[in-house]
Amino acid sequence: MHYQFDFGALLPYWQSFLSGALTTIEITVFSVIIGLGIGIACAIARRSQVAVLRAVVGVYIEAVRNTPFIVQIFFIFFGLSSVGIRMPIIAASVFAMVINVGAYTAEIVRAGMDSIHPSQIEAAQALGLSKFQIYRDIIMLPAIERVYPSLSSQFILMMLATSICSQISAEELTGVANNIQSNTFRSLETYFVVALLYIAITYLMRAAFFGLGLIAFPRRRRLGLGV
Repeated sequence: MHYQFDFGALLPYWQSFLSGALTTIEITVFSVIIGLGIGIACAIARRSQVAVLRAVVGVYIEAVRNTPFIVQIFFIFFGLSSVGIRMPIIAASVFAMVINVGAYTAEIVRAGMDSIHPSQIEAAQALGLSKFQIYRDIIMLPAIERVYPSLSSQFILMMLATSICSQISAEELTGVANNIQSNTFRSLETYFVVALLYIAITYLMRAAFFGLGLIAFPRRRRLGLGV
């Protein structure tokens, strides 16, 4: 079997590839920012003394972590539309990813918070720090610093999971590739280019998280650490 590569057939679609890559990045950025906020809030709620709050958040986290992302996005886009709740494709994609990344982030952040030794909190209380100051400076910042590599990896995995959004016709990178290969019949070349673009976006995100880590956590900069 002889296969003739023809990447030239893809040249007219270079703008579509870039548009899909940009959409992938945009979905990821919005999902990560909102999902991180939800994850931190849920991590705090999981450590709350209010049993009902802990139970509600626990059900949310377990439901998300024990179901496939494709089922979640189908539920949000197709399931909710059957009861009259309709969302644009991109909005549904972001919403599904926020729900997903929020649950995983919550458990990662909670693990970081649990790693803070009680003696540090007791010392802060003895110094007269307020509850807000203790959570911000003694618990939350060190906790996020400790789990920062795990958070970064999770966010990159969520970027790769945007490919599943193509199943609801989102025009992200994989969705664009599906359309291009159906027009050109050059599947191998199309998905080879897409793979390279995903790799490029992954390294771009790793570099961004590395730089952000050095800025947000000065101790990591002094130790020469990043993601």
